Amino acid sequence: MKITLGLLAVLLGAGAHISYFKYQRPLAATSSGGQQYVVVDETIWRHSRPDLGDLRLYSAGTEVPYRLEIERPRAEVVQQNVQLLQPGTLREKTEFLLDMSGVPQYNRIRLKLATRNFVAHARVEGQDDSHGKHWAVLGTTTLYDLSNEKLGNNTTLQIPLTTYRYLRVTIDSSVKPSDVESAAAGMISEQKAAWQDLSSKPKETQEDKNTVFTFLIPKNAPVDRVNFSIDQAQQGFERAVEIQDDKERYIGSGELARVHMRRNGLKIDVERTSVNLPGASGGTLRVIIHNGDDAPLKISDARLQQYERRIYFDSRAGAQFTLYYGDEKLSAPVYDYAKLFRNDAGASRAEMGAEEANAGYTGRPDDRPWSERHSAVLWVAIIAAVIILGGIALRSMKTDRS
Repeated sequence: MKITLGLLAVLLGAGAHISYFKYQRPLAATSSGGQQYVVVDETIWRHSRPDLGDLRLYSAGTEVPYRLEIERPRAEVVQQNVQLLQPGTLREKTEFLLDMSGVPQYNRIRLKLATRNFVAHARVEGQDDSHGKHWAVLGTTTLYDLSNEKLGNNTTLQIPLTTYRYLRVTIDSSVKPSDVESAAAGMISEQKAAWQDLSSKPKETQEDKNTVFTFLIPKNAPVDRVNFSIDQAQQGFERAVEIQDDKERYIGSGELARVHMRRNGLKIDVERTSVNLPGASGGTLRVIIHNGDDAPLKISDARLQQYERRIYFDSRAGAQFTLYYGDEKLSAPVYDYAKLFRNDAGASRAEMGAEEANAGYTGRPDDRPWSERHSAVLWVAIIAAVIILGGIALRSMKTDRS
C-alpha cells in the first residue's frame, strides 16, 4: 500500500498545473472559432523545454488539447514501374510507348537513361488505345544531364494528373532508343514548407579562398536551413558549402547554384540559394562557402531559418486562451486530439501577446527523497552516531584493561 501511494504521488506530481508554469502568453483567437493555430517564436524557445513538451493551453482554467505540427514540405509519392514498349526512331527522334494499365492515376514519369551530358526536349501524349490516331498532348519537359559542368540532371517528365492507358513519349535525337532503360510512374501531392527567420545576425569573414559566415544560434531554437540572398546580376555559379560547429566539426553540406541558360534552343533553370541542416541547435555555426579560384559571391544577406512549429487547436466562438510553459519536469502531453488530428486548410492564425511571468507561479513541490531534502540533519545524525559508537568502543577498551 505504501509503494502504491508513493507511486501515485509521483504520477500526480508530474502532471500539469497552472501554478507550476513560470511563463504565460495570452492568445488573440479569432471570434468565429474553428481550427486555429499559433506559431512558436524565439521567446517560447528561450523559456520552454527544447522539445516543447511543457507547452500547455488553457481556456477558463481548463486544459485544451492541441497538436504540435512541424511545417515541413510534404509530398506523397507512390512510384510503380511501367512497361516500356516499341522504343525506336521516327523522323530522327526517339519515340516509345509506356503501358500505364497498372497505375490508376499519375502526374510524373521518371525515366532511367544511360546517356550523360545532354539536353533534350521531350513531348508526352496520351490515349487509351495504343493503335489510335488521336493522341492528346499532355505537356513538354526539358530533360538534361550536365555532369561535365557539375550542374545536376533532370530525367522526370511532369504532366497533369492523368488516367490514360498509354503514353507516347518523343525525345530529341540526343537521347537514343537504346539509352531509355526503364520508366516508373507516380503521383505526387506537394505542400510547401513554412519558414520562419531566426534573429541571429552573422559575422562575415574571408579565410583564404573561402567566405565564412559565423552565427550564434538562439537558445534552444532548432535550425533547419541557412538561406542566402545573392545578387541577381550574378549568374552561372555553383559553390560547395560546408557547415561546422564552434569546434570546427562537420555538421552538414550542400551547394549554392544558379544556372539560367539555353542549350540547343532549350532553357535550363536551376536556383539553389539555401543549404538544409539536420535540426542543428545551440552554440555556434560556421557556414563556409568554397569559392575555389572564383571571386566571392555577392551576398547581401544570410540568415538562419527553421520550419514553423505550429500549435493547432479548436476554438469556440468568443473563447479566451492562454499558453503556459516553463515547467522543466513536465512530460509531453498525450491527447486524442493529436492522434486523430486532421489539418484544416481553412485554419486561421491566432496571434500571441507579450510574454508575462505567471503571477500564480508557486513551483512544483519538492519531490526529492527525505535524505536529499534534509542532508544537513542526516549528516548530523551520522556524526553523532560515530561519536556515540566511538565512546562505547573507548569505554569497552578501558573495561578490558581493568
